[in-house]
Amino acid sequence: MLLSNPQSILTVVLATGDGKRLMPLTSHRTVAAIPFAGSYRVIDFALSNCLHSNLRRIMVFSQFNALSLHNHIRDGWSIFNADLGEFVMPVTPPITDEMTTYSGYADALIKNAYLLERTDAEHIIVVSGEQIYRMDYAAILAFHLKQDSAITVAAVERAISNGGQLSATLKLRGHKLIEILPGAVGEEGASGYGPMEVFVFKKSVLLELLELARAPGVNGRTIIDIIRDHWMGRERINAYRFGGVGGRVSQDKYWRTLASVDDYYDANMDLLKLEPPLDIYQADWPIRTHQLQRPPARTVAGRSCTEGICVNSIVAGGTVIAGGGVSRSVLGNRVYIDDGATVEDAILSSGVVIGEGAQLQRCMIDRNVIIPRNEQVGVDLEADRARFTVTPNGVVVIPSDAEFS
Repeated sequence: MLLSNPQSILTVVLATGDGKRLMPLTSHRTVAAIPFAGSYRVIDFALSNCLHSNLRRIMVFSQFNALSLHNHIRDGWSIFNADLGEFVMPVTPPITDEMTTYSGYADALIKNAYLLERTDAEHIIVVSGEQIYRMDYAAILAFHLKQDSAITVAAVERAISNGGQLSATLKLRGHKLIEILPGAVGEEGASGYGPMEVFVFKKSVLLELLELARAPGVNGRTIIDIIRDHWMGRERINAYRFGGVGGRVSQDKYWRTLASVDDYYDANMDLLKLEPPLDIYQADWPIRTHQLQRPPARTVAGRSCTEGICVNSIVAGGTVIAGGGVSRSVLGNRVYIDDGATVEDAILSSGVVIGEGAQLQRCMIDRNVIIPRNEQVGVDLEADRARFTVTPNGVVVIPSDAEFS
């Protein structure tokens, strides 16, 4: 369902996380700018949802290590027409008498309320740019307008949240949100709903809510916290169930937060399943990104005349597998796999070179790392812990531009 007047909607994409739980992947970039599925960035999912939902007035709130994110938005998302009132605009924290930082999503909205007040939008949709999911925002906006809601909260079932830590429990009666309980919904697989960080507000309601929330103790509170503390029992609050029959996106019902490096690893590996739970191949819902002009990926025989082999993997443009073997892996742009090297259950970012005879398994290699010939990564975890990061689930992480002695 397309909106009859998209100019009446402002979209706020929140990309303000400090990324500490995803170190070292976020040493030089924010969570929203992390590469995903070989070719994309995490924020491309939220922005693609906006594009296909005909939402073309977008502010992206950012703060920590945002240069990579801003460059990506400039290079990949400068597609809107300013003469028609369209824009995608990065917004950094305001500076008053002191340097400003955001303590969370709610704080980012509060400190930018003056920007929201100036817009001529009638409704504001607020979404996270740090999650992996596909959603037709036009459908939740149509629901919001039909129900004449003051606030609409997108609700996700705990059973399909991929173990994500939901910030609250939502008690629903039909479409109505009748109670918000603090804390997670429960054990993985349990029934119940939680907020998925997609909200639609009447602009006047959001501004009033943010004014009410300008009180001591706001630090660390979520958007659902300030709704619970300052708006429950007032004007109508409804819940929109994620993954229903509405909207034009095929309903894979996939939603994943990136609360840890293991979450990020698992989200990439999900794409390699026989039937991937996240459909990035829907022809009329492509995930847009910025891609440099690269030659097609190829496999070729190495110096030993051993053929390059690639099995059940995602391989981005410019990658060459020259006599090596790759299985169950995600390879970014311009990756080179040399003769006799083996790569299994790995994520390799752009510019990675795997030397002759090297063995990699269950690891993530960030940008522009050169793995020496005959090196082993992920084979001896104790040895790897002495020089790299190893996640609780046993995935070895090598940061960008790392050098081997």
